[in-house]
Amino acid sequence: MAKVQSNLIVNGLSGGLGRDLMFRRLRDGRTILCVKPDFSKRKLSEEQKDHHARFREGAAYARAAAKTEPRYAALAAGTMKTAYNIALADWFHAPVIHAVEVREGRVRVNTSDDGCMAQVRVSVLDGQGKMLEQGEAVQTNELWWEYAPAVSGKLTIEVRDLAGNVVRAEK
Repeated sequence: MAKVQSNLIVNGLSGGLGRDLMFRRLRDGRTILCVKPDFSKRKLSEEQKDHHARFREGAAYARAAAKTEPRYAALAAGTMKTAYNIALADWFHAPVIHAVEVREGRVRVNTSDDGCMAQVRVSVLDGQGKMLEQGEAVQTNELWWEYAPAVSGKLTIEVRDLAGNVVRAEK
């Protein structure tokens, strides 16, 4: 792969050159010359076909979310990524619950996501699994969310990101 710095002849070119070469223009203005990929003899496995179908779903989500969700644009600002890239990555990766702490009548949840966290919901259940209380946790800083339940019992934490991925934990 050759990188073109500032050449008046090829600056800004994109597309194919003959059968073997291709110019690509990056977001930061650089032009890259590379070998054109050849997929003519490729046979896809069932897993690859499933992944392609899932990617199509993610791309459809990302196209819409990149235009309607300003949080994706804010995350992409100042990087080589677009709001579409951030939304697509968010669609593919579920949030992660790192820790759940119960202290002084408060439930604290440490969670993160590569895109945008949307909601942390805490449910309090009795011994038979019947719901006693449910509510939304409030984000206290970048990683921690807090909820103050009125009753005690078994806790179920549900973390949801903007793309709709859900992760659950029990404490």
